[in-house]
Amino acid sequence: MERNGTVTYSILDPTGNITALVDSGVEPGRQPALAAALMRRHPELEQVGFLRPSPPGGERVAAELRMAGGEFCGNASMCAAALCFPEGEQGQRTLFLRVSGAEEPVEVRLIRKSPDRFDAAVCMPPALDVGERRFGFEGLSGALPLVRMQGISHLIVKSDSVFFSLREDRTAAERAVRAFCGMLGAECLGLLFLEGGAPAGRMTPLVFVPGSGTVFWENACASGSAAVGMYLASRDGAPLSLTLEQPGGSLRVDAEANGKTWLYGSVRLVGRYRDIVTD
Repeated sequence: MERNGTVTYSILDPTGNITALVDSGVEPGRQPALAAALMRRHPELEQVGFLRPSPPGGERVAAELRMAGGEFCGNASMCAAALCFPEGEQGQRTLFLRVSGAEEPVEVRLIRKSPDRFDAAVCMPPALDVGERRFGFEGLSGALPLVRMQGISHLIVKSDSVFFSLREDRTAAERAVRAFCGMLGAECLGLLFLEGGAPAGRMTPLVFVPGSGTVFWENACASGSAAVGMYLASRDGAPLSLTLEQPGGSLRVDAEANGKTWLYGSVRLVGRYRDIVTD
C-alpha cells in the first residue's frame, strides 16, 4: 500500500463467488480492515485476498496468496493463478501457489478461453478428517457430516436433516454457523445445505470466517464443493464425479476414495483498479 492509501487490486468472478485480489504490499495485521473497506466499496464482493508474486529464481510457486481471514479458498486460488497467467499467452498452463490454510503448494491448471476468461481446475488440499458430529441448536438436535480441511471445516446439511429447515431462515442459519464454529474451534466454517448427490446435486453454501468477521451466503463455494465430494467418496468407498449447482453456477468435483480431489470451474477477470482506500 502506498503512503496515501492507494492500493492496486483486481476483481474476478469465479462462478459468481466475486473475489478481489490485492497486489499492493499490505501487512497481515492491516488486511482484515482493508478487506472490509473494499467490500464496502464493492458490495458485490464475497471475499478479499492478498497476492504476492514469488521472487525470481525461487521455488516453483508462482505467487503467495493470503486470504483476509487466513482461510483457504479454492475459488481465490483459481483467481490468483489466472492473474499469474502471462498476459497475451494462449493455451494452457499448470501453476503452483502458496495459499493460506494449505500446508503444501496448491496446483492449479488453466486453459485460456479468451483474454479475460479461463477454465480452471485446482487440486484441493486433502481433508484432515471426515466424520460426523452431533449438535444442538435452538430446539434442533442431530448429527451432521463434518469434513475438516486445512484452513476451513465444513458441515454438510442434507435435505433429510432436522437442520435443513435453517436454509429457509437465514438469520437463524447465520446464528447457527457462528455457534457451530465456536463449538468446533474451527478457523473457518461452512454450512452446506445439500440436495441430491452424485452425479448431480444442488448446494447452498453459508460460510463464516472469524478472522475477518464475515458471514456470507456464497454464490459458489469451492472448498465446500470439494468437501461434499470428499465426504461422499469416503462414505461409499469409491471414486465419484459430482456436479453441484449453486446460486452462481455449477462446480464439478472429481473425488477419489483415498482423498485426492480436483475441483473444476471457470474464472472471469472483471477489472483492474488503482484506488485510494482508507481502512
